[in-house]
Amino acid sequence: MATFQKNRERGMLDGQFLIAMPGMVDSNFARTVIFVCAHSDDGAMGFILNRPQQLTFPDVLLHLEIVDRLQAIRLPERTRAFQIQTGGPVETGRGFVLHSDDYLSESSIPVSDDICLTATLDIVRAISRGTGPSRAMMMLGYAGWGAGQLEAEIANNGWLTCAANEDLIFDRDLGDKYDRTLAAMGVAPAMLSMTAGHA
Repeated sequence: MATFQKNRERGMLDGQFLIAMPGMVDSNFARTVIFVCAHSDDGAMGFILNRPQQLTFPDVLLHLEIVDRLQAIRLPERTRAFQIQTGGPVETGRGFVLHSDDYLSESSIPVSDDICLTATLDIVRAISRGTGPSRAMMMLGYAGWGAGQLEAEIANNGWLTCAANEDLIFDRDLGDKYDRTLAAMGVAPAMLSMTAGHA
């Protein structure tokens, strides 16, 4: 599986959206939009952008012992409302923050020209203090593929690919993000075939 490295070469699918086709049989990925952060000959890694998580940001802060119960109650509304999402079925207990590049720590890794990934507590603390990035989303877990697996799924009509749109990445309205991502490509869901076509 592809891993994040600071100075790695970008892969063909880095910075792309994967949009699940109607025939997607894996319930983990049905009607999902995924942002691919790392793609290489070893595999690929990305995050689902449209699956909510039951946990709230104050829950996370309490669990990590960054705040106590009294501090959690006093958090500003913007901080309390910071959205937690399900990033994928792999390592679901691990948190990742995808964010704008106006926040950088030593552990931040650029995944595109304007977007970074940080998976350490420093960014969670910064967000809790209101000093984090201007745009961010926290995911629990990620989506991962072994060598050649994602390419095979694309060839078998499992995914539609297109360049990622930063506004859609950080858009908090998850309910219709799938349809809006297709619409941004000029595709209506009814136009998508459920079976692979071969010439």
